[in-house]
Amino acid sequence: MIYHLAPANRWNHWPQGQPYLPAEYASDGFIHCTAGDELMLQVANRFYRQIAEPFVLLVINPDLLTAELRWEQPADDLAPLFPHIYGPLNTDAVVDVKQVLRNAEGQFLGWK
Repeated sequence: MIYHLAPANRWNHWPQGQPYLPAEYASDGFIHCTAGDELMLQVANRFYRQIAEPFVLLVINPDLLTAELRWEQPADDLAPLFPHIYGPLNTDAVVDVKQVLRNAEGQFLGWK
């Protein structure tokens, strides 16, 4: 499974049955994902901690994706490979949506 962190409001109000695109897709050209719980927490706390809005964690089965999935090296070549989805996320590939847990300072603690 791979993960995508999505703003809860955007995900919850996305038109049902329509492939999902994060707001950053237009500028990035792909959907950022991660693999593994610990890495997801590191990414969330590094890039999204200062964003106060609630998030959900999309659990994605890569075998169900209709768009191309590439495992790529980020700009920091010391980091692990990250899965990137090159196209809209077909929502039937999302096998679970988890509530993201944060503390009062915005630190991501996990999900349930």
